[in-house]
Amino acid sequence: MTRFPLYPLKFTPELKEKVWGGSQLVSCLNKEGQGVLGESWEISGVEGTISKVATGTLKGKQLTEIIADYKEALVGTSVYATYGNEFPLLFKFIDAQQDLSVQLHPNDILAKKRHNSFGKTEMWYVLKASGDARLILGFNKEVTKKQYAETLAAGQITSLLQSKKVSKGESFFIAPGTVHAIGAGVLLAEIQQTSDITYRIYDWDRPDTDGQLRQLHTEEALEAIDFKNQPSKIEYSDCENTRVLLKACPYFVTHKLQLTEDFVVSNFKENSFKVYMCVAGEASVLFEGEHVAIKKGETVLIPACCKHYVFETENATLLEVYIP
Repeated sequence: MTRFPLYPLKFTPELKEKVWGGSQLVSCLNKEGQGVLGESWEISGVEGTISKVATGTLKGKQLTEIIADYKEALVGTSVYATYGNEFPLLFKFIDAQQDLSVQLHPNDILAKKRHNSFGKTEMWYVLKASGDARLILGFNKEVTKKQYAETLAAGQITSLLQSKKVSKGESFFIAPGTVHAIGAGVLLAEIQQTSDITYRIYDWDRPDTDGQLRQLHTEEALEAIDFKNQPSKIEYSDCENTRVLLKACPYFVTHKLQLTEDFVVSNFKENSFKVYMCVAGEASVLFEGEHVAIKKGETVLIPACCKHYVFETENATLLEVYIP
């Protein structure tokens, strides 16, 4: 089998219709699709939604195929040693025209035990928040498991939830077990472990696209909830043309790059691939004399073997993600 040289890879987004979705993935992020669209899966190794390369000599190849073929050259030595042929992260853009369900995700231990899966640690970066758009993040006071169960059974769970107004540019870390929901009017980028496990505890008594109420996971969630209510908002200060750390955790590190001029990346974190989500403006990735364009709403994966590349831009904001 011929192995072509690796290069910055763009993938074909997988658009997902959701009862709570809207039109901003098309109108604001230039996705090609119709219907009530809630999610654009940018890079995914989740079974059933494996991303395909959109451009270049590897066009049409699935992400899992090229990992199996290129191994460390694609994902990095330490990443391949840990995850093998599994891609460890999932990248999305999410448009909430209505409130998402109130939900939480299991940690690695519980997800392995119940689902033979990774847990789901995630973070958000807000691209747009209209009007009085809000996020639900944990509880509004100290809550015991007994209080929670009784309030949920009484149909009054919203009385315990902490709701926060949200603004463009804010970022949040959602640890496993954190009760949360994206509110109506929020457009955001999501970075998470490769997992599609969600425990819904409340869904606003709203029918799904098929007219039926969606399944709730009352019992499964009870064991998974973290009642400690740890703060979720990420505090940071913007700074142009340098890396600003948003979050470092065992599963990913995310920087914000607010660029007004060309930005050189050379021999940076060589043991991991890098992913860049463009959340504002546009840039061109220059690698070995070739240019790959990336604009707001697009995502590019830089293989670990690509040691030196340049973002050519006068105005771009990127989220840079890698495995620590």
